[in-house]
This record gives sequence, structure tokens and C-alpha cells, in this order.
Amino acid sequence: MGWLTPLFPPRCLLCGDPGAAGRALCAGCQGDLPALGHACARCAEPLPGTAAGRPELSVCGACLWRPPPYTAIDVAYPYAAPIDWLVRRLKFRGDLPAGRLLGELLSEALDVRMRGIEAIVPVPLHPARLRERGFNQVSEIARPLARCLDVPIVSGGLRRRRPTVPQMELPADRRRGNVRHAFVPGRAPIRGRVLLVDDVVTTASTVREAARALTSAGAEAVHVVAVARA
Repeated sequence: MGWLTPLFPPRCLLCGDPGAAGRALCAGCQGDLPALGHACARCAEPLPGTAAGRPELSVCGACLWRPPPYTAIDVAYPYAAPIDWLVRRLKFRGDLPAGRLLGELLSEALDVRMRGIEAIVPVPLHPARLRERGFNQVSEIARPLARCLDVPIVSGGLRRRRPTVPQMELPADRRRGNVRHAFVPGRAPIRGRVLLVDDVVTTASTVREAARALTSAGAEAVHVVAVARA
């Protein structure tokens, strides 16, 4: 049905106008998307700023003191309007076109460090949550990434062995404990450089635990990407 695309272009999910470049987003709304400020090159935590010529200041003190189990986190946007609205539409209303758009935007924002990736692993839901929701919203975001990078999605590479409270519902001091040891290697073999995908990174506790599990499963390196940083 691809021949219908020129006759029926996608509509912008934000304003309803015709989308641009075959995407469900018009040029005007894309221009209004929130911009990222300066952030840590390892964990994407917002930083106040970096002096010119001082690249060492691009890594936050926490990552210097305790290097994380992933090479870096790349995010496309801050968790602000309208990105937060699209994430909620996907997650809580099953709006799969919103997931496709978020994945396309994330693909567009990918850094050159993505080259050499051998597998894409979405952060999994617990089986009970997956049955309740009917889909994993992160897997929907990962599909355009897989097409862009021509890399397989290995959904069975990671398993969430116990249910957890949504991280954004908890204060920061409880988030690490909420996901501690929540992930274990799945049945699918993991090797080489792995791209771990999430929708929103908050304190990075979730991706930290997931990256540890992937490393123990055989990943040579884990690079994290997410649509937004809260």
C-alpha cells in the first residue's frame, strides 16, 4: 500500500496539518520541539554549562566518581511538551503512530557513536504489565531505530524478573532501590555492542541495572538511547 502515500500523506499528530517528509509531523511543529541543553556526556544529566576548551567538564561528578556500566546515554529531547504528550499517548493510550514518530525522531538524533551496534534491546516490561498493556511501548520506539541502523531487535535478550513501580512515581532517593536486580539476561544470546533503548530516562537507575544485566549476558559494550531525559 506504499503507493497510497503521495495521495494520502500522514497528518501531523500535534496539529493535524499535513506531515512533512513522509512523517506524522509538520515542519512547523518540528521546529517547535524542545531543545536539549548542556548535559553530561555519559549519563545525559543536565549540566549548568561548560567552559570553552574544557571538555572534561562535560562529564558530571557522579560519572567521574562512579563510572556507569554503559558507555553513554544519548537522548533526543528534554521531557517537555509536546514530547511528553506523545510519550503518554503511546504509553497509556496505545497510540502506535506516536511510537513510530518518536522512534523516527530518535533515529534522526542518533550520534555517530551508534555505528558498530550489533543488537538493539528495548527495556522490557514485566510479563504481568505486558499482558495488561498489550504491548511494550519501548519496542514500538525501537522499530524505526532498527530500520535506520539495519540492526536486529533482540527482545529476548533481557528479562524483567519482578514488577516495579514506575520510576517517575517515586522520589529520586527510592528509584535505585526500586529497580535493583530487576533485570536478568534473557534466553536470546547477547554479544558485541548493544544499543539499549528506553522511552524516558529519569535518574538512569533503570538503564544502569539493565546495562549490568546485558554485560553479564555477554555484551561487549552497552550504549543507551532514549527519547527524553526527565
